[in-house]
Amino acid sequence: MDEFLRVGLLRKSIMLTVRTDESKILVREVLLSFWKVHILHHASEGPVVGQWMLNELREHGYDVSPGTLYPLLRRMEKYGWLRGVSDPKGGPRARKEYFLTKDGRRVYRRIKALVAEMHAEINPSQ
Repeated sequence: MDEFLRVGLLRKSIMLTVRTDESKILVREVLLSFWKVHILHHASEGPVVGQWMLNELREHGYDVSPGTLYPLLRRMEKYGWLRGVSDPKGGPRARKEYFLTKDGRRVYRRIKALVAEMHAEINPSQ
């Protein structure tokens, strides 16, 4: 059984017809990396908040659930790329702002260079 997977591409959406198992593989192996780059990019501009990031990714056509995004943010925090700050009086569900760390900035710069290299390779005429 096929399903449609909507994937954001430069603020335009494309529809891919993929099998359910292919969709899961695509998300796990490729799109999670795109989302991480997107998060690092926005965090390089200023603090990001989970709900805002969820809406931002959806605006680009990515069908991301909170159950995917929040663990991803926690992993990025664990890796030392983001630093999460929340109001201690807000309780366990308090809004958390994520700031890019020094290590996160270094990783982001490296990723930008790799993306530029990949873009030049797959789009040689541009």
